[in-house]
Amino acid sequence: MLTRVLVMAGCVAACLCKVYDSASDLPSLSFDFVIVGGGTAGNVVANRLTENPDFSVLVLEAGVSNEGVLDSMIPFWKFGGNLLGPTIYDWNYTTTPQAGLNDRVLDYSRAHMLGGCSSHNGMFYTRGTQDDFDRYAKLTGDPGWSWDAILPYFMKNEKWVPPADHHDTRGQFDPSVHGTAGFIQTSISGFQYPIFQSKVLQTTKELPDVFPFNLDMNSGKPLGLGWLQYTIGHGRRSSSATSYLAPEFIRRENLHVLLHAQVAKLVDPRNATGTLSFGGVQFLQGTSQFTATASKEIVLSAGTVGTPNILMHSGVGDQGILNALGIPTLLHLPSVGQNVSDQPAFAASWAVNFNQTMELVTQNTTRFNEAFAEWNRSHTGPLVDFSPTYVAWLRLDADSPIFENHTDPSAGLDTPHIELAITPGVAGFGVSEPGHFVGAGMALVTPISRGSVTINSSDPLAPPLIDIGMLTSDFDLFALREALKRAQQFFEAPVWRDSIIGPVQDFENITSDALDEIIRNTAGPSLHLVGSAGMSARDAPYGVVDPDLRVKGVEGLRIVDASVLPLVPSAHTQAATYVVAERGADLIKQRWE
Repeated sequence: MLTRVLVMAGCVAACLCKVYDSASDLPSLSFDFVIVGGGTAGNVVANRLTENPDFSVLVLEAGVSNEGVLDSMIPFWKFGGNLLGPTIYDWNYTTTPQAGLNDRVLDYSRAHMLGGCSSHNGMFYTRGTQDDFDRYAKLTGDPGWSWDAILPYFMKNEKWVPPADHHDTRGQFDPSVHGTAGFIQTSISGFQYPIFQSKVLQTTKELPDVFPFNLDMNSGKPLGLGWLQYTIGHGRRSSSATSYLAPEFIRRENLHVLLHAQVAKLVDPRNATGTLSFGGVQFLQGTSQFTATASKEIVLSAGTVGTPNILMHSGVGDQGILNALGIPTLLHLPSVGQNVSDQPAFAASWAVNFNQTMELVTQNTTRFNEAFAEWNRSHTGPLVDFSPTYVAWLRLDADSPIFENHTDPSAGLDTPHIELAITPGVAGFGVSEPGHFVGAGMALVTPISRGSVTINSSDPLAPPLIDIGMLTSDFDLFALREALKRAQQFFEAPVWRDSIIGPVQDFENITSDALDEIIRNTAGPSLHLVGSAGMSARDAPYGVVDPDLRVKGVEGLRIVDASVLPLVPSAHTQAATYVVAERGADLIKQRWE
């Protein structure tokens, strides 16, 4: 039923004039800046630095091109699922056994393609809260990370566009909090499910104390329920590769992107000024090894997994870990790879007696083929959205018993603990029975549990150890139980009574211990890992980078990706990663201009 991934190699050669497949085609291996990773953040930095024609930039991307990959272009969730491992578009990582998930080993998808995770994620565009960024400013001692200072970068990054069906969007978002001249195209749902949508909105009127309507969740105050916003433009995924490396940018004489270039480590360590620096980046293409040099800065944008992996293999990290593997320690920086966090999630679904759901497409081959033909013809129809239409952001009750033993981990009273993604179809991937459904993807967005990304081999090509530490805190498990209660409450509103046939899985008549087991056996990560190279104040004895994103104790080395976020924002991490990259690029330019 599904159309498989289509890669049109000829189009790559025709469209990506300055994207190279072979290092031998590069004009040089010496540049002002070398950016490790052509992902969500790296492409932003590359674009912004090459706005200055005097800067030469090389981007080293380990993966393949995004160009012509149909499963990356089409927003509907079944296509993006084709990109997840084991494929050439994924690093095909797995976690260590997760004690909080009954020792399950989980796939941990990271994109292995140009655009990084922006080329295969769920495209949710959620910024987080004003509280989140004000807390970053407080933790780093830098007001430049506050909401008021970062909001212009959200606007600079974003290009709001009409949804694919061009329906009237008045009352569905607040234009005043969105950018219209940026690069990443954003919009709201471009295909309508009228019965579902009317019931969701009626629920906000029937249960306003729990699910108040929120005109725009990206205002910095997201609590309530509103229309989900996506990084989708004109029915197609908008990624860092399709936007920041668009043809008018990739043709710049000073911008060079090399694919299939897996970075092993930073090389040529120097200490002439009393501070460590690196002269180059060692990378491999097939069995050939190369070194690219940077006269100004090396920028690590390899992501929360890749960045600490490269640092440790370069001799920057915890001395005990490095010594045990025979890696000479050049800088003892024990915070590398530590304090990582992700948002645990699971899903629940309910059968309904109306047929305006995604199952019209997913369970009907003829309708699916018609929808696919429509998308190819006009980029309209049911394939223009990922799946959810609305998102509710909710806080735990202030008098919840869990707060007797735990300090509230949220950044403030306007910050949610829980996310409910309300879906016109099955939520999650565990239901195969015929019928029509509605569902809720439930996530804890303020987890207490912490994990690590580390290494157990001196081979830089060996996969790192990814321990996401999921559900090791009883707070996190409690919050997921509460998320399920809110989802049940939502679909028990009066407007749903004549439509809900029943839950796919009966959570009502089971003990609390049995529910905990279900959660531990079915929950998984949101793939929003942050923190492995966290920011801290300049004089803080912990952390990996200072507020200017410079690696502490190293000259000429910056980290610009989601790994620098010391705490996961109460949102999907894509939007926050873009603004980290936008501000990071400005910080670099200010240093060298």
